[in-house]
Amino acid sequence: MSPTSYLTASALVLLASNSPTTAFAPQPTKIAKTSHRRSTHLQESKDNDRARMEKSWEHMMGSDWREFRAKLVAQEQLDMVGGKKNSAKQTSASSKKEEKIGNFISGAISSIFSKGDSSKEKETAKETASPTAVKEGINESSPVDIFDGVDVGGATKFSKIEFNSPCDDPFMDEEECHIVYDEPHVQIDSHRWAHPLYHVEPGCILIANEKLGGVFHQTVVLIIDHTESAGSTGIVINRPFPGNLIKIASDTDSNIDLSLKMAFSKAPVSYGGPVMQDQFSTLHGFGEVNGSKKVCPGVFVGGSSQLMQEVRRNHLHPTEVLFVKGHAAWVPGQLTREIEKGVWYIAAASADLILRYAGAPVSKDDNPSDLWADILSCMGDKYEDIATTHSGRGDERMLP
Repeated sequence: MSPTSYLTASALVLLASNSPTTAFAPQPTKIAKTSHRRSTHLQESKDNDRARMEKSWEHMMGSDWREFRAKLVAQEQLDMVGGKKNSAKQTSASSKKEEKIGNFISGAISSIFSKGDSSKEKETAKETASPTAVKEGINESSPVDIFDGVDVGGATKFSKIEFNSPCDDPFMDEEECHIVYDEPHVQIDSHRWAHPLYHVEPGCILIANEKLGGVFHQTVVLIIDHTESAGSTGIVINRPFPGNLIKIASDTDSNIDLSLKMAFSKAPVSYGGPVMQDQFSTLHGFGEVNGSKKVCPGVFVGGSSQLMQEVRRNHLHPTEVLFVKGHAAWVPGQLTREIEKGVWYIAAASADLILRYAGAPVSKDDNPSDLWADILSCMGDKYEDIATTHSGRGDERMLP
């Protein structure tokens, strides 16, 4: 082959190698991209399934630390009520004891100035002696036998750890050991519980004071983030719009994706707050999928693209996701000042109450149209009185 022919052949080979591939020729690059897309989609599906299973396992194993805290609070309230009753009993017993001592002193004085026989003195001595000593004929120095009946049946909340036994945990004292390891004796409804808090934490709720007006009148705000340096953000969870996502997103300005709009066309929408009204966030109980955040056990925000896949796989119904339009925000120190002035009541509440408008089940004891009053009623005491006095308007309102 001549040099000219060789160069011509080489150029043709190079041109052929650089030319676009046809439908009949192998397409290694496209196959690789398609394969990568499929593997990515499969991995995302597995991650979503894992997130869902983790959430289910957490629920079945009773790993909700907030529910455990709610039991402790209920136990403390029960103990306070019992303490008041015991205090009344002790006051009554104390008055009887004082009366007996008074009778003894007057009897002793009269015995000095009168000729009392020895039998009367013995009876007086019997009256002043301890009941156990009279019954068994023992003195204070005698060892106490369990069959004497002393302290039998006198169990307290500290009885699970033996008296004077050291705590095995070096970082806790005995009382803290009881708090951590003793199972509270009270039972709460895991679907429906709420109690006051005295600090703000992610996953807590702010309940508007009955005197607060404006757009936050009788609202319930779920705190998403809270730090002293960066401030706080939250979303209103009890102001549902009259209409689903396809209607609300079409009637108002929003940056929501069309595919998301179609997949969640029947999803409920809530007013979330006055900040960034064109932005939507999602509240759900599906699980901690990619792009989402776990606010508290059983409650998650974000991850809409992964949730859309689960809707298409029929693993999630659109009505189990609440789209929240806008949010609330506080600069550092602002929320603290509002709480100090009594604008908000702070509380912890069950996941089902928080997800009331995100497909959570509703029981016969719930007030399905007034979450504000419902949570206050669960909190009891003065909060229940507030709910009874000021409820009535419900959650659905005319909003700006």
